[in-house]
Amino acid sequence: MIKQLSRCIKEYKKESLLAPLFMSVEVVLEISIPYFMSKIIDHGLNKGNQGYVARTGTLLVFAALLSLIFGALSGKFSAKASTGFAKNLRKEMYHNIQNFSFSNIDKFSTSSLVTRMTTDVTNVQNAYQMIIRVMVRSVLMQVFCIVMVLRINADLALIFALAIPILGVGLFIIITKAHPIFEKVFRTYDKLNRVVQENVRGIRVVKSYVREDREIEKFETVSNEIYRNFTRAEKILAFNSPMMQIVMYACLISIFWAGGHKIVAGSLTTGQLMSLITYVTQSLFSLMMLSMVFVMIIISKASIQRIGEVLVEESDLHSPKDPIMEVKDGSIEFNHVSFSYTGDENKECLKDIHFSLASGETLGIIGETGSAKSSLVQLIPRLYDITEGSLKVGGVETKDYDLEVLREHVAMVLQKNVLFSGTIKENLRWGNPNATDEELIHVCKLAQAHEFIMEFKEGYDTFIEQGGSNVSGGQRQRLCIARALLKKPKILILDDSTSAVDTKTDAKLQAAFLQEIPDTTKITIAQRISSVENADKILILNEGRVHAIGSHEELLKTNTIYQELYYTQKKGGDEHGTEQ
Repeated sequence: MIKQLSRCIKEYKKESLLAPLFMSVEVVLEISIPYFMSKIIDHGLNKGNQGYVARTGTLLVFAALLSLIFGALSGKFSAKASTGFAKNLRKEMYHNIQNFSFSNIDKFSTSSLVTRMTTDVTNVQNAYQMIIRVMVRSVLMQVFCIVMVLRINADLALIFALAIPILGVGLFIIITKAHPIFEKVFRTYDKLNRVVQENVRGIRVVKSYVREDREIEKFETVSNEIYRNFTRAEKILAFNSPMMQIVMYACLISIFWAGGHKIVAGSLTTGQLMSLITYVTQSLFSLMMLSMVFVMIIISKASIQRIGEVLVEESDLHSPKDPIMEVKDGSIEFNHVSFSYTGDENKECLKDIHFSLASGETLGIIGETGSAKSSLVQLIPRLYDITEGSLKVGGVETKDYDLEVLREHVAMVLQKNVLFSGTIKENLRWGNPNATDEELIHVCKLAQAHEFIMEFKEGYDTFIEQGGSNVSGGQRQRLCIARALLKKPKILILDDSTSAVDTKTDAKLQAAFLQEIPDTTKITIAQRISSVENADKILILNEGRVHAIGSHEELLKTNTIYQELYYTQKKGGDEHGTEQ
């Protein structure tokens, strides 16, 4: 995991090395200051040698200024290195997420991935900055202070040496107690993120059902859980500071007492005692800083594990070693296909699906809610892999294609239509980044979208808000259909994507498809018989199985489910539906 994270340092290796290097120089200069002070006291002030005081004092000031400069440089490079590291970390995670299959995303959940790329990365960034700067300073300060204290007086150094194991044991206990709580905190952050996302995304539903109080209660419940866990962890971490203070002051009092006796005995000078106290103080403060670094590492350890899980996760969908790079046509063949989201054959949502479509044919799919209609069509562009059987597109197994090539020739308008922040043109060009304005207008006319687009003041330059919130459901669906048509696919899949348009517009869409893209295989999932009755074949799914397949006329004569749907909708006046 550490190796995986270290690769994200990349172009910031120089800064990551310069920060501790400059910090090392700062520590050396800072260590020299108490030495110069002791010399000024013992050889200058006590002997009345003003020239020595001036010369040594100048060196002391020069060392202090250089220490300040190198400290500032270390801070600058550590900040650049840590922010760059965090940038690369987010980039690597985001790039890997783009390769995830739907099942990989389902494994983590969207809210968890967002938390890992924000809160967790920030924690790791802060820890990294403290490691290359504060930790280096603390460790070096410890080493140099111990050397200087031993050099001044080995007996007094023993008092100082006793403090280190006491602090080490105390810090270890704090770490082992606090870490599990922080792991729980970040899992709860995922839950909080999910609650916020659901609320913001479904705010219209919340308001229409007057459920604001319930949503606030959900938010406060999760927020209070984070508060309680953080409070527990902070209570444990709070022992760190008093423990350090007690040990530090006990150490200083002991050195004052023992050092005073040595001065009286003549085995220690005033300047040496002064510098020794300074070194001990610096050392104990550096230990305190080191404990803060460990606290940050405790917090970030859970984040590192969560980030590592995303970085090492591999998509369960891969292109083969020697993939087929061309889709010859839009023919489709399901040969006894079964599918399970979990891979468990006892939990299959599609069972023994068997049918075929010639290139250019139109297939309508109908069935009750939960009959796995969407699951079936998602297998065609290989958004999921089949569990059993054989699935061919253009006469070739979908697993033998390069994933990008296969998906480039399959345009899919999902049940939940998604538009992104940007102009209508920018959204349409997801289908073809190089499309001309004339091509945009053409596909929008086919999708029955051109007319309402031109009613906007800015036309095709109209800005679409996040999620397409400033256009109606029917307009959003037609824009998504136009975007799919711009790909000029060999297979076009409409997953209940005309449900928000009236039957008149729906009929125009179907007619446009037959006239303008006759060679494209078209699959339409619909609840309305009128949307599929002109299809070459109509497939009825029931509990994940093919209940019947045939033309409108054939099914109307032979299939009771189709008859019931047709006459119920005809009686209900489905053709008088209006756009949502």
